[in-house]
Amino acid sequence: MSQPKQVALSWSSGKDSAWALHLLRQSADVEVVALITSFNEAAGRVAMHAVRRELVERQAAAAGLPLWQVELPWPCTNEDYEARMADVFRRALAEKIDAVAFGDLFLEDIRAYREKQLAGTGLEPIFPVWRIPTAELARNMISAGLKAKLTCVDPSQLDRDFAGREFDAALLRDLPASADPCGENGEFHTFVHDAPVFATPIAVKSGEIVERGGFVFADVLPA
Repeated sequence: MSQPKQVALSWSSGKDSAWALHLLRQSADVEVVALITSFNEAAGRVAMHAVRRELVERQAAAAGLPLWQVELPWPCTNEDYEARMADVFRRALAEKIDAVAFGDLFLEDIRAYREKQLAGTGLEPIFPVWRIPTAELARNMISAGLKAKLTCVDPSQLDRDFAGREFDAALLRDLPASADPCGENGEFHTFVHDAPVFATPIAVKSGEIVERGGFVFADVLPA
């Protein structure tokens, strides 16, 4: 019997990453062996999601996986980002990893960028949740017990009051028709505090809500 494909998962701290891990773990042909998260090293938070480092470390512990932390300078140029990620890919190869998985849903340009990043590295890009209809996907996540908070909202697409809300059935009902149910167009980003992939939930409480750089951020604190 052949060994399962060794996979590192790009982990944003949000629901799509958690669901990608959930799907990957259902395949006997795949073994997820690490989570990769990039942090704004000045703020100690996940880029865009603005989630505290400590909470991502708790997610990794709950998932039973090592967390590979990628430190990004601020401000971060695309060249800086690609250089730091190239280092991670070299580490993955050195540790006998076969593929890197991503939680992208349907944005073709983002997928093409990931594929270009990995081209020639020897690592295969994998997209476990690709093209799952997002209304169906959102309902499946919630019915499976995934719990997440909206940590970042784009106020040009959603009302500011969505920041800090739970990703639940009530939220799906309240989203405007123009919004993707999973926020794939950048309407919102999330932090997962419970999911089928976690051994235990992560206790959190809501912090302050601030507007910065054209986005509304809801802080999530360890409880």
